Order: sequence, then C-alpha cells, then structure tokens
Amino acid sequence: MSNSSRAELNSDDGSEIDAKTPTAEDIADVERERDSIREFVAGLNFVDIKNGNWFPRLLATSLTSYAEKVDAKYFQDKYQGVPPDAIVDQRIKMAARYAAIEGGLSASAYTATVAATIGTVGGSSPATVPMGIATVMVDIAYLSQLQLKLAYDIAVLYGVPLDVDDPEDLWKLIRVAFTVKSGEFVREGVNKAVPALMRPLIKRFYSGAVLNAARGLPVVGKFLLQRNLIKIGIPVVGIPLAVVLNRGTTVVAGKHAQSVFRNEARVLEVAKRLMDRSRHPQLLLWVAWLVINADGRISDDEALLIRHLIRFARERHEIADERLTSVVDLDPDDVWLLLSETDGEISDVLDASVVIAEIDGGINSKERKVIDELSGRSSGRQAT
Repeated sequence: MSNSSRAELNSDDGSEIDAKTPTAEDIADVERERDSIREFVAGLNFVDIKNGNWFPRLLATSLTSYAEKVDAKYFQDKYQGVPPDAIVDQRIKMAARYAAIEGGLSASAYTATVAATIGTVGGSSPATVPMGIATVMVDIAYLSQLQLKLAYDIAVLYGVPLDVDDPEDLWKLIRVAFTVKSGEFVREGVNKAVPALMRPLIKRFYSGAVLNAARGLPVVGKFLLQRNLIKIGIPVVGIPLAVVLNRGTTVVAGKHAQSVFRNEARVLEVAKRLMDRSRHPQLLLWVAWLVINADGRISDDEALLIRHLIRFARERHEIADERLTSVVDLDPDDVWLLLSETDGEISDVLDASVVIAEIDGGINSKERKVIDELSGRSSGRQAT
C-alpha cells in the first residue's frame, strides 16, 4: 500500500489506523467468527431483524459468555507487566484489523441487487430471511459484536467495573461501544471514518430513501443498520469503502471507549485515594457533596466521584450514611454542624475538597467559596 493510501485510512482525530497486512492467522480467526455469526443469523427470522430483536439476542449469545471468560486476571496473564494504555492500543489495532478483514470479505457479496433487496424488505416473509439480508446481517452482527467486546475489554483493562447483567451497566457499554450521542451521529461518525473525497457522496446517500427499511427498528438496531447500509448502498465504491468504514468506525469506537473508561479509571483512582487517606470518611462524604453542589450543576465526573466515594466509604470504613443518601436539598449548616462535632484537625478533608472541586476541571468561584469557608472553619478549630 502506498503512503498516500495509508494516509487515507487515518481519521480526522489524528488517530493512526493500523494498516498492518493481515496474516493468514488473522484471516482464519475472522472466518471462524463469521461462521459462528452465520449460525446465529440462520436462527433469525425476518421479524427478529425488522423489530430489532436480533440485537438483544446477539448480546445474550455472545457478550454474557465473553464477560464470564474475560476479566482482569485474563489480561494480567496474557500481558504480564504491560501498562493498560499499551494493551488498549494493541487491542484497538487488532480489532480494527479484524474489522477491515471482515469488511473486505462481506463486501465481496455486496452488490446493487443486495442493496435493492434491503430496500424492499417490507414484502419479505416473516418466517424467512432473504439471502441478501442475511449477508448484510452477518456483517452487521460481526462488527457490532467486535466493537462491543472491544469496549468491554477496555473497561476491564482500566479497572472499571461493568456488570453486563445489570441494565444500567449494559446500556452504558452499548452507548460507549457505538459512540451513541445523538441522532446525527450515524452520518457524522461515518464521515470521520472515511476519506474526505467520499464525504459528499455519503451525505447524499444518507438523505435518500434507502434507509426506509430501518424505520421499524428500535434505537440500537436502527442505528447499527444505518451505519452499515452505506457499504452496500453505494456499490461503485464497494470493497474499498467497506474495508475503510469497518476499520475506521472500529478505531473511532475504540478511541472513544478508551477516552471514556480511562477517564472513569482516573476518577475511580481519585475516589479510592481520597477515601484511603481520610481520617474522617463520613465528614469527607458530606463535604464532597457540598462542594459538588456549590454551583448548582453536577457534572458526569462529579456524579461518578461521589458514587465511588460512597462505595469506598462502605467497603473500606463500613460507613453507610443513610441520612446523606436521602438528602434532596443540602443545607450547608448540616455540614458545618457535622464539622463541629468532628474530633481532631481536618486537613485531610480540606485537601480533599480541593481535589474534588478540580475533578472536572478548574475550581469555579462558587466552589472556591465553599473551600474558603471550610478552610476558615478549620483554622478556627485549630485556634481554639
């Protein structure tokens, strides 16, 4: 591949997409997984696809068993002594390579006839899946499974707890894996993953009627179908686009998962460190909540921090403050009263308040006011 061709495979965010030539072993791995996916698709009927039921079935078939096998110990044994960032980078590159291989294999079966089949699915028998749709579903299911597992791997590598049997955690994983942010992501995400010269063509494609078949799918199924139909809706670019799109969307998904879970790992580390060092864990919880509420807004990082602080207070200090968990409007006087009843100097809590205020960026004026008040009361305690 020429240098210019390699450059085309780079996304706008500057992340390098692994263009390593696939080995025979790589191709064999992809083929084995595709065979498994074909068996899964063969068990679907048209109603499963139209209603989006294929997606929860895919989760039940693959993700649950995968999560049982892949945990922190799995990666510790496989990559002994290697830092998480390095492993994540390799997992993203491997997933992108596999996605590209699969894209090339699937695209060889994509023709204008297949695209036409997708556009007329309304007339299909509920009990059968036309060959063209089955071909597309193998590609969609393979890529969906690959990106879900990649996001899960990254969460595990950064020590972020995820329970795929918990609806909240599962939905979080889905959002991260498919970078679900808004209804506009489908087109915008694809635009980031393909060469600039193809983008006007893609924009016109997504404004056309080829997506009518997706309207009956639920949110996730519709999203995944939309993202992949571009590969068969423009047969003239065929295999090159399928390869680039599979590889590109996988890199975008992997980098997004890395950003999200690495940040969560950072917040988790902060919570653990603050709670381990605190001599006044209960007071720390109340002060943390006071600082977080100072500006009337709770950021995602702040919500995550208080959640982990409460968790570590329970696990490390056996503190479960039911009064705090029932508070709706926090009264600062309640915090100052608790402070007055606390023995000893509270430099640990004062230092922690600064870290808490900085968890989502710089300290704003309202957070600074709370910290200054805490500092003044702390100094007053020492003077007496």
